[in-house]
Amino acid sequence: MQPQADPFIVPLCTDKIKILYRDEHLLVINKPTKLLTLSGKHPLNRDSVHFRLVQEFPTATMVHRIDFGTSGILLVALNKQINALLGKQFQDRTVEKSYTAILAGHLENDSGSIEAAIAKDKPNFPLQKICEETGKAALTRYQVIERNTHPSSTRVTFNPVSGRTHQLRIHSQSIGHSILGCDLYAPDEVFHMAERLMLHASDIEFEHPVTRQRFHQHCPAEF
Repeated sequence: MQPQADPFIVPLCTDKIKILYRDEHLLVINKPTKLLTLSGKHPLNRDSVHFRLVQEFPTATMVHRIDFGTSGILLVALNKQINALLGKQFQDRTVEKSYTAILAGHLENDSGSIEAAIAKDKPNFPLQKICEETGKAALTRYQVIERNTHPSSTRVTFNPVSGRTHQLRIHSQSIGHSILGCDLYAPDEVFHMAERLMLHASDIEFEHPVTRQRFHQHCPAEF
């Protein structure tokens, strides 16, 4: 019988969640980097966005999630009906999201699209892989904001059309420009170029499920 691997214990996150918008139906919050969206199975991984929020908002449920290392905007429903209505918008791809990222090296084009199917890399859970045969279609659009020399890097805005696991990280890797600080897909030298994953959910736009008005929230990256 193979011994079980030690579980990944997340480091303590002392940064606070910031509420960007609230009403009786939903919250829009800014998640700090290195905080789980949902609590892990291991009791030492209990701290998370959801765990913290339910202390003040007992009925809060997460409509979607972003990676542990990613900071930025998360949408939170305050009852099951709102969760279902917002979840359908994600399913129908009517929610528009933008991310700010810093990539290694200089992208050649000022804008473009990355279209590559993504599949689970089953022997290497939780990694994903590019696989046109077994993967699900994934499309990311990007726009260069600026190119920097020291270190050689490019700040971009990402607009993921689909929402696959690790999509922005693995799409960046697939074009040879991994995200700085990425522990899963970047080569060691790119991982060590930043103290955190340089990926931030900066904008979200959706239809408010009660007012039916188009709602936009911006939250600039701190890097």
